[in-house]
Amino acid sequence: MERVGILTSGGDCQGLNAAIRGLGKALYLELGGGVELYGIEDGYRGLIEGNYRRMEPHDFSGIINLGGTILGTSRMPFKLMRVADDMSPDKVRNMKDNYRKMRLDCLVILGGNGTHKTANLLSEEGLNVVTLPKTIDNDVWGTDVTFGFQSAVDVAANVLDCIHTTATSHGRIFIVEVMGHKVGWLTLHAGIAGSADAILLPEIPYRVESIAEMIERRSKDGKRFSILAAAEGAISADEAKMSKKELKAKRAAENFPSVSYRLAKDLEKATGHEIRVTVPGHIQRGGSPCPYDRVLSTRFGAAAAKLVKEKKYGNMVAMRNNVIVPVPLKEVAGRLKAVEPGCELVGTARSIGICFGD
Repeated sequence: MERVGILTSGGDCQGLNAAIRGLGKALYLELGGGVELYGIEDGYRGLIEGNYRRMEPHDFSGIINLGGTILGTSRMPFKLMRVADDMSPDKVRNMKDNYRKMRLDCLVILGGNGTHKTANLLSEEGLNVVTLPKTIDNDVWGTDVTFGFQSAVDVAANVLDCIHTTATSHGRIFIVEVMGHKVGWLTLHAGIAGSADAILLPEIPYRVESIAEMIERRSKDGKRFSILAAAEGAISADEAKMSKKELKAKRAAENFPSVSYRLAKDLEKATGHEIRVTVPGHIQRGGSPCPYDRVLSTRFGAAAAKLVKEKKYGNMVAMRNNVIVPVPLKEVAGRLKAVEPGCELVGTARSIGICFGD
């Protein structure tokens, strides 16, 4: 009897349930009565505290279009895994003990960057682990795409489409703040799809003067509005020179709700124009997964089931050149897939006149 645990960790996104479904259906079809699946509730917290439940075949039906995760999730920072607190004096030991109490043969983990650091830690501690890459940020190293990303692009691009109509009607300048603290893949794709006039990314520090020049140039050309897609982790050229400690102190002193509000104030001062800010926030990772993510999640889930069946542990399921392949966890953990400023997609955006503020 093969006993497999499943958990989803970190921020939720579209496609988690579709991936769980792909995994569960493939395992039951391949192994039938020779497999038992256990859903671990609320991510690593559930593994630490021993909260889990037996999952039956019917639990994997009717969830391909369901957003969020039926198992629940939580954020459990990797840097705190070895830190004793009220939850546990030894979280790693608790997870290992509960893995063994559940008599698991394998643990399948769905998550992003932080999740994969802990997954690799558990693998190094002797647990059989297989992972799937999820995040709207598309920043997991080793895979061309993560599930949840395309759905979030669709949402963010739709926000930009909606802003276009009101911006055009009133002749206004809008900043749409897109999720992405460390990388700008979501902002880059949504900005191009949503016809933004400027795209501001964490990887390309901006200058207010450059953005102001773009706005004034459009105004002189008779264009009454401008739309900026700004990643929530966008950073100015001056801030890019600061240490993390200095930047944190600066942001705290300014007391703006987010980067877009600070940028709006700076641009109002530089251009004399009123700047409006829209922050779609968590709706970008909520709701039903788009068809692309439903297919991708299903492919990832089925591929993970194959790795479990073949006992190829210590791997993440990845997409490379539209082919599903296993990638060793030790190669993934701790690495971030950031936007290269000179990449083809940034070049494409520049070639059609999109400003990056640099």
